[in-house]
Amino acid sequence: MRTPEEQAIAAAIIELMRGVVYRETQETVWTSLDRFGPAVRDHFGTIGVELVVDDVEGYAYLRSEPSDDEAEELPRLVRRRSLTYNVSLLLVLLRKRLVEFETKGAEGKLVLSHDQIVDLLRVFLADSTNEARVIDRVETTIKQVAELGFLRPLRGQPDQWEVRRILKAYVDAQTLSDYAGKLREYAGAGDHDE
Repeated sequence: MRTPEEQAIAAAIIELMRGVVYRETQETVWTSLDRFGPAVRDHFGTIGVELVVDDVEGYAYLRSEPSDDEAEELPRLVRRRSLTYNVSLLLVLLRKRLVEFETKGAEGKLVLSHDQIVDLLRVFLADSTNEARVIDRVETTIKQVAELGFLRPLRGQPDQWEVRRILKAYVDAQTLSDYAGKLREYAGAGDHDE
């Protein structure tokens, strides 16, 4: 039989293996991470996985530890996902909007309407005479980004989406900068074709 401490540590480990842990929605797990963080870190450290906790933004997740060139590399527990162009594009565009939101000093959560997300993507999607096909592609992309945990529909408002701050860990400032130039070039090329 487990002690209450062992039970709390085990529950935190299991929740982290399921995905990102958010302070606002998983308060019990967050409290366990706060109290027993070193034990959780040690557990994952033995298998080459790092616990990342962002107290400011209120999320925690797992990532593979960077490998040393000298050490024998362990198999990856945290799988890398290959993303489609549209999903990658939307992630970068959402991250850019998150930066703009924070730069303005806005408080709270960044919430975008379905139409705002469609407008973000439309600029970069190939022109098509079939508007329904474009909308279907955008819908699929939004659904995939939500499944990855970067967008969350607001309760009772299906056309409103919260941009989750975990996106900041996934698309860092350098990646955003690299993509911004490419996106400007792509959008500019599209303008000349018309």
